[in-house]
Amino acid sequence: MAEPTIALARDGAVAQIVLANPPLNLFTDTAFAELMACLDEVEGSDARALVWRAEGEIFTGGVDVNAFQRVVDAGPGEASRFARPLIDGVRRLEALEIPTLALVHGLCLTAGLEVALGCDLIWAEESSRFGLVEAVVGLTPGAGGTQRIAERAGPARARELVYTGGLYDAATLERWGVVNRVVGDGTVHEKGMRFAERLATGPTRAHAATKDIVRAFCEGGVDRADQLTPGQFSGLFATEDLQAAVRSFLAEGPGKATFEGR
Repeated sequence: MAEPTIALARDGAVAQIVLANPPLNLFTDTAFAELMACLDEVEGSDARALVWRAEGEIFTGGVDVNAFQRVVDAGPGEASRFARPLIDGVRRLEALEIPTLALVHGLCLTAGLEVALGCDLIWAEESSRFGLVEAVVGLTPGAGGTQRIAERAGPARARELVYTGGLYDAATLERWGVVNRVVGDGTVHEKGMRFAERLATGPTRAHAATKDIVRAFCEGGVDRADQLTPGQFSGLFATEDLQAAVRSFLAEGPGKATFEGR
């Protein structure tokens, strides 16, 4: 049996979904099924943060175009079967209750970027380049990249990035609000994992509430988020983490509490 293109690793409380298909880290026909299998494991685990990363000199050259040729050869019905899991995988990643962080280096194209856009945060090295380049084969992004760029950077930026099929540097995408932080080359894994570990030791239930509120805002604006916030806020008073942290604050001052994710 061939080694999976995408596999799960653990580093303490941080789960890592790792793309490893050298030298180009191309997405194969089975990549999104492998992503789903990793998410199955994460959902049933005690992980408190998740990192999306890749091994090798580049993040990914995108989808293996041989997969597109096989879809063309099989006909329209196969195209529908091929397309649906792409967006389902990204949506499941977004729905995780724990913080998620993409750590990008080198070239990051098409599906790899779309999975990164399904993460809460994206960190990138200075020399990283990003692109949704599906237009070169007559496609539009199939895993939700267009709308997720639009959510972060606005509709006009999304149209530009997808229409041109061009490559954009990390600094530009940070300025657009797509990338959260740009770090020096060769440092994104070390620095990003330290940050992920910090997230994993934080108030996991409160982080989940924050994710829900932000999602409500994205879907329905401030009014929808305002409707959700009181329930999310008040529900946290029943958590062990909040109760222990309040006691710690009153007894020892701020910054001394530890969180167990409960």
